[in-house]
Amino acid sequence: MPRLRVLIADDEPLIRLGIRRALEAMADITVAGECGAVADVVASIERDAPDLVVLDVQMPGGTGLDVVRTLGPSRMPPVIFVTAFDAYAVQAFEVNAVDYVLKPFDPERLQAAVERARARVDGDGSQALAARLQALLAAHDNAPPERAVDRLVVRSGERFDLVPVDSVDWIESADNYVHLHCGGARHVIAETLTSLERRLDPRRFLRIHRSRMVNRSRVVAVHVLLGGAYELELRDGTRLTSGRNYRDTVQKLLRS
Repeated sequence: MPRLRVLIADDEPLIRLGIRRALEAMADITVAGECGAVADVVASIERDAPDLVVLDVQMPGGTGLDVVRTLGPSRMPPVIFVTAFDAYAVQAFEVNAVDYVLKPFDPERLQAAVERARARVDGDGSQALAARLQALLAAHDNAPPERAVDRLVVRSGERFDLVPVDSVDWIESADNYVHLHCGGARHVIAETLTSLERRLDPRRFLRIHRSRMVNRSRVVAVHVLLGGAYELELRDGTRLTSGRNYRDTVQKLLRS
């Protein structure tokens, strides 16, 4: 059995480590590389031509589907999508026979997906894969848009506060919680930043770091830092540093 060269693409280092360990426990698998942003994934696929990509759905600079769209389904290697639970996404993967693994994943589930991908590549070839990916893109593009939330529910004991999203200056993650910074007030929600990002209007909020989002209307200046990062200055004087993988996102903010 020939060795399968697998590219890992996820913006969370701990997730990448878990995927790497699961893959290294399998026979005839070589990890071809790791990426944490859409642009890097595209470049790595074009440069290294991996046999399989384990691809996060949500990443800096876009989504896993943007990788497929940029390269074109016919140039995309076999792929296993990694996603937090999303009813529509899961249905789309299943309908179009594209494999996926839900976060948090267990190694056995990933290993089974890799073996299915290996058998599928040997069985029905690249044309069938391209057709499935093209159908997945079409299903995604035709999906009804989700309505962004206007208020966030914050629980404090037996009390539930409804916090208008317009009052939020910036957001930071702390493991499976997020902190909402609203002027002099701070609220805590039991939710991951990635999950909250999907519920917020991207026209209002911008992900500038794997652990930070900012209300676009609060940004009054952007300072260039060494190494491809930026420092965003907010109306109240707060300064937030962007991640290097989010450089394109901040540049889009400047162009808008």
